[in-house]
Amino acid sequence: MGIFLLNILLALAWAALLGEFSGINLLAGFLLGYFALWLGQFVMGTSSYFVKLRQVIELFALFIWELIKANLRVAYSVLAPFSSMRPGIIAVPLDLKTDLGITTLANMITLTPGTLSVDVSDDRKVIYVHGMHVDHLEDFKHDIKDGFERKVKEVFE
Repeated sequence: MGIFLLNILLALAWAALLGEFSGINLLAGFLLGYFALWLGQFVMGTSSYFVKLRQVIELFALFIWELIKANLRVAYSVLAPFSSMRPGIIAVPLDLKTDLGITTLANMITLTPGTLSVDVSDDRKVIYVHGMHVDHLEDFKHDIKDGFERKVKEVFE
């Protein structure tokens, strides 16, 4: 976490040197600071920051991609003359152990159109998900486990 704060400080310093705290200057400062810190790790020693930041970016990119696909599928279902919806509630077993990981997964599922996390079992081993398009149960479970859950687990555990 210390290197992340140092990266933020470098971004702020870059924007201060340029005299304008705009989003593009802060982003450029963050990227330049990241590069400088990455080069410095060979002198100071390696850090998990560079791996974790990449994993967070991959999780965000996966979420955006799934969000786009889900929006298109829901829009098609609404606009199509014949409904292709097959709603259902599915129990998806969880490999996540931390509250933060489970909460992040539940929020990502809920924020994706066409799915809603309904509940988590008391023992936190199963999450119940309502899906608008549940054509095959195992495929639906696999999409959640191999997509969101795997990436969330990489970031938080």
